[in-house]
Amino acid sequence: MLLSLDPPTPAEFVRLYAGTGWGSLDPHRAEQALAGSWLVCVAREDGPDEELLGMARVVGDGALHAFVTEMIVREDVRGQGVGAQILEHLVTESRRRGVHDVQLFAARGRAGFYERNGFRRRPDDAPGMELARDA
Repeated sequence: MLLSLDPPTPAEFVRLYAGTGWGSLDPHRAEQALAGSWLVCVAREDGPDEELLGMARVVGDGALHAFVTEMIVREDVRGQGVGAQILEHLVTESRRRGVHDVQLFAARGRAGFYERNGFRRRPDDAPGMELARDA
């Protein structure tokens, strides 16, 4: 497996995103999302096609805060350490760049993965909100 901080193409992002069940993502929005990322890490097969196995994006200010989003691993390779390596690479790179506050929202049923990889749940009385109405 090859890890890289080179983002996937928008088309690759759209294909990977389609396997999540989160809905559809059009190529223009994928391109905008990738362009607005502070960091992107991808995992690719180590072979002639270097097919995309997974990816995650980090958005942030580059100084104080980083937020992991779209942590996606192809279903057929889940449980093989792909996501853990992507996450570790992003955290290491964030810290190397001086950002130590790395946060994320775990998708339903995925919190255990993040806990096994060094994250902890925020206490119920901790600050933080997310938009609950349709914008």
